[in-house]
Amino acid sequence: MKVQVKNLDASSAGDIELNDEVFGIEPRADILHRVVTWQLEKRRGTARGTRERSDVARSGKKLGRQKGGGVARHGDRRAPVFVGGGKAHGARVRDFNPSLNKKVRALGLKMALSAKAKDGSLIVLSALDVEAGKTKALAERFAGLGIGGKALVIDGDALNVSFALASGNLPGVNLMPAVGANVYDILKHDTLVLTRAAIEKLEARFNG
Repeated sequence: MKVQVKNLDASSAGDIELNDEVFGIEPRADILHRVVTWQLEKRRGTARGTRERSDVARSGKKLGRQKGGGVARHGDRRAPVFVGGGKAHGARVRDFNPSLNKKVRALGLKMALSAKAKDGSLIVLSALDVEAGKTKALAERFAGLGIGGKALVIDGDALNVSFALASGNLPGVNLMPAVGANVYDILKHDTLVLTRAAIEKLEARFNG
């Protein structure tokens, strides 16, 4: 698949041949759904479980006789009504650490990249240099490129410092290195912007 490479000023910087095994796969909703669900589940932290009545180390001996004492009847000190007793209906420990096959995860990322390439929301830039790291200059460049809404910009190993400074105050624009590319972030943005370095890293990631 051949895609035009642009500069930030919307001028042409030639073409680049994208690997069809990475950017030319037919997306499948079931695979993308599995990977996104796995990602969101992995983000959840395991809640600390509270100690319930059976977990509290207190005597199980009955406090007093059942009747005739003039006070409420109780079984033991582990009841939730007592200070130091067990928590009633407390939080339970739940494990949010699902597993997903590596090949399925890799296939999901390829399909997410292919989906953006297929619907025309993929833009390839030669470089991300912004004059003096000015937000106004970058906003004008994005308007010239037709980038609106939420945009995910993926660079190579090292992030461009001037672009990071300029994009910090632009709402909806997120920047990440190629190693952080993931299905959820790609799909939730309207536009995917890749640099030449990012494409090289992504293709090497799958071919390696």
